[in-house]
Amino acid sequence: MAAASPWLAFSGSGMGFFQMLSILLRGLIYLFPDDLDARLDAWVFPGREASPSSYWVTHHANPVGCHSHNDYTRPVPLYSAIKAGCVSVEADIWLSEGDLLVGHNRFTLHPAVTLRSLYLDPLLDILEKHNTRSSSLQPVQSDGRNLAGVFANNPSQTLVLLIDFKTGEHSTLRCLLEQLAPLRERGYLTRFNGVDVLHRPVTVVASGVAPFQDIIANSTITDIFLDAPLDKLEGVQSCSRGEEKECVRNLTSSILYNYTNSYYASTDFRETVGKLSRNSFSQEQLAYVRGQVAVAHEVGLKVRYWGTPTWPRGLRNHVWHVLAREQVDLINVDDLTEGAMQDWRKHRSWFL
Repeated sequence: MAAASPWLAFSGSGMGFFQMLSILLRGLIYLFPDDLDARLDAWVFPGREASPSSYWVTHHANPVGCHSHNDYTRPVPLYSAIKAGCVSVEADIWLSEGDLLVGHNRFTLHPAVTLRSLYLDPLLDILEKHNTRSSSLQPVQSDGRNLAGVFANNPSQTLVLLIDFKTGEHSTLRCLLEQLAPLRERGYLTRFNGVDVLHRPVTVVASGVAPFQDIIANSTITDIFLDAPLDKLEGVQSCSRGEEKECVRNLTSSILYNYTNSYYASTDFRETVGKLSRNSFSQEQLAYVRGQVAVAHEVGLKVRYWGTPTWPRGLRNHVWHVLAREQVDLINVDDLTEGAMQDWRKHRSWFL
């Protein structure tokens, strides 16, 4: 009998190797889908030539109530969040030599990584493209109206730029106001006109150690809104846990934070709600969340909790599901792919 061909033996083992490799890759995508699809998918980066069909960079993105936490740490800041559909992004700013650097702490700062380079200039570029009339059928812009935002599927949806001040002196605020000028001059910034809030493609919200009193006291600052402390809103402080919703009727005009000067009402989930015993909300904790949501919504603010559990995945998804069910407006996410799904009851497993 003739001996088996070495080529056949090699090709057989080679096929087996590639089959195993294929199974391994499928398993990785199944178990760890968080960023693999985003990294492997084709993406139109800033500066890359785009075809007419990709004039809108968000054709397939459906805006959802997720907040891209520490967005600047992503491989592609801003664009990754927009592509996922998150309607809110977050950048930490530090004033340094007349510019606003972006980073988590002083050790991660670099003079080339700035608020303008990562966010303000790209946003201006996107909005200019989206609002350049290329057809007579497109709406005519009038006094800032009919401006398209970043999302093709919902052009009226604003994108929130949450700016977390790490240096709180007034000079940081002054620098921010100056850098927002190009967006302001073109009418792209949400602002309060003294009577109503005029919603525009970008809404700027100040958080962290921002000089809140300076923003509130200065009547000329109309396009920077505050991130109000959810746990300190008037009406919550005087209520006992479990009774907050009943206390909404006691709200008065003496409230410091409201829709005219603030956009979000946020707080630390761990400090406010506390640890979940047996990985589940107690009735007292649920009542507390409902009370805070009711008070914030009463004064026209959107609710956001940060510091929610990130692992195990089942617990994280359970918390997201409950908060969304209780009408929390923004889910704070590090995992964009999972965060934008909106139906987290179908998580793949508890730990992975």
